[in-house]
Amino acid sequence: MSAEFPASTESALPSPAPTPAEAAAPLPIEPPLSVLEARVLGCLIEKELATPDVYPLTLNALVNACNQRNNRAPLLSAGASEVEVALEHLRHKQLVTFFAGAEARVKKFKQRLDAEFPMETPARAMIAELLLRGPQTSAGLRGNAERMCAMPDLGEIDTMLGELAARPAGPLVRKLPRQPGQKEARWVQLFTGEPPTIAAAELSGPAEPLVVGIALPAEAERRLAALEAEIAALKHELAQLRESLGGG
Repeated sequence: MSAEFPASTESALPSPAPTPAEAAAPLPIEPPLSVLEARVLGCLIEKELATPDVYPLTLNALVNACNQRNNRAPLLSAGASEVEVALEHLRHKQLVTFFAGAEARVKKFKQRLDAEFPMETPARAMIAELLLRGPQTSAGLRGNAERMCAMPDLGEIDTMLGELAARPAGPLVRKLPRQPGQKEARWVQLFTGEPPTIAAAELSGPAEPLVVGIALPAEAERRLAALEAEIAALKHELAQLRESLGGG
């Protein structure tokens, strides 16, 4: 549950819309991350900071993290094959690397955000939060990111977000215009591209699980079909074996 903190001194003033210069600034990643790629990257950062004893993550652990019901918006229902494709795309974008120790039985995955975009740990935790849950206020980010690391006071949070938004190489976050009925403006990450004027999450009702579908290459489709057929045959043989044992 998010803790409550004093409102930022900036909250009393309306937030301006992005200037033409801001809108023309280069995005952190081209092409932008998909919803699932953003979720995978956010999960890797989150688990590295919050549960370092189980990091790097196996594919199975990463699928579970992507489909968590808490600290996630929107809710996803991603399969292992979809997460694998997202990991491959992230690897090509230099944001993920595969890890295999001398005694490792399975492949594990690590994030490379800090290598491509060096930043302080609290800033990385806030980027993870924005990737995992979408636009949030400064106070909301501070409270939600505390499960990953110790967070500074709200004034430092605002300064840190401002620095991420004003990077000479291009912004990583942007402050959204404050909408009617909102006490504070919200921040959004730019790894998934430029945000719409009004975040879709503000216009929708309670989040429903999103089923993610990714077209697999033809060879992967054939291999998947063969595996499914093999599993079906094994289930049939197992059922016959149980029947014969029961009859004996």
